[in-house]
Amino acid sequence: QVQLVESGGGLVQAGDSLRLSCAASGRTISSYAMGWFRQPPGKEREFVAAISWSVTRTYYADSVKDRFTISRDNAKNTVYLQMSSLKPEDTAVYYCAARSAGSYYTPKDYNYWGQGTQVTVSS
Repeated sequence: QVQLVESGGGLVQAGDSLRLSCAASGRTISSYAMGWFRQPPGKEREFVAAISWSVTRTYYADSVKDRFTISRDNAKNTVYLQMSSLKPEDTAVYYCAARSAGSYYTPKDYNYWGQGTQVTVSS
């Protein structure tokens, strides 16, 4: 079992930056691909970014490309999401997830999820 705990969310203004962290426990995440998803108010959960277990590949939703950066530190068992140039439409609960196989983009292919952290961007 892998337990994931997100942190770093908060209330920011448009244009600000924020870094989310996802700390894993229970077992190492070095063999898992990791992803960030978000769920805006009243909407379904959507893909934000993912990173391969080997750190060689990253994937981004078009809406966050060039603004968000996903990274991981396997030695610290932690994944990060650096968010810059935040927009009000980035407001959502952000979730970290771990995946052993399947699509990077599909929530159902992820095996473990954190409880989420709220990010609110005011205009």
